[in-house]
Amino acid sequence: MNLISNYFNTSIWTIVSFILVIFLILIPLASFLSYSFFTVDGTDIIREFSLFNFKEFFVDEIYIRTFVRTIFLAIIVMTCCIILGYPVAFFLARYAGRYKYAILLMLIIPLFMSYIIKIYMMRSILGYSGLINKVLAMLGLIEKPLEFFLWNQNSVIITLVIILLPLIIIPTFTSLDKIPKNIIEASFDLGCKPFQAFKYIIFPISFPGLVVGSIFVFILALGDFVTPQLVGGTSGFTYGKIIYSNFGMAFNWPFGAALASVLLFVSVIIILLTNYLTKRLNR
Repeated sequence: MNLISNYFNTSIWTIVSFILVIFLILIPLASFLSYSFFTVDGTDIIREFSLFNFKEFFVDEIYIRTFVRTIFLAIIVMTCCIILGYPVAFFLARYAGRYKYAILLMLIIPLFMSYIIKIYMMRSILGYSGLINKVLAMLGLIEKPLEFFLWNQNSVIITLVIILLPLIIIPTFTSLDKIPKNIIEASFDLGCKPFQAFKYIIFPISFPGLVVGSIFVFILALGDFVTPQLVGGTSGFTYGKIIYSNFGMAFNWPFGAALASVLLFVSVIIILLTNYLTKRLNR
């Protein structure tokens, strides 16, 4: 009787979960994506099926070029976060001892801060009269403020790396922290050197966490439009800003939905491909 009751309760919760996913995610998403097949006439949306928006995307070279450039920007941000984040996660998991969770908490707290506040904080650091330029001027290394740090692609990359870095540290730390110390000690007893233990034991076990963090960083960097808007200037133009402008000043929701659909499709393909490659590597 208990088995039947447990099975019934599990089935009910499963059905409820599917209903919530359908009504709160799939239906709103499908409704949004349906706009990509409409067109605009002045300020009126023509609700007739058309592939005009997708044709416009593939015909106009500026959209393809901006999209490819944004993908490369997201790859650079992801790579920088991996290079900076993995050593931090490794240090926290292996050497921070009882302080590791306190340090991890300090990394998590910025995630609860307003995104806009964090960007303006970066502007105060990277700006012409910001902290970096002031320190360099005080040290006598520069005579006038450097333009390298603001209103260009460099500022977008630096800001995204700083803001998104915790997203790659946290899942990587979680994977590293779960590695039993006796496994590493056993590898040393069997003659492994520290680099060999890292190569054959630590890194493969922590790799799934690193992949999860990398996907988070890549997808968020790929679709971000606020950071390029506030620190990028004209040379920091990204694909996300094109989508934003179509939903804003241009009032061309169908074309904006088509551009967002392309972004969604590419993001899903990247996630599926990454998942496939991760499974192949773990075999």
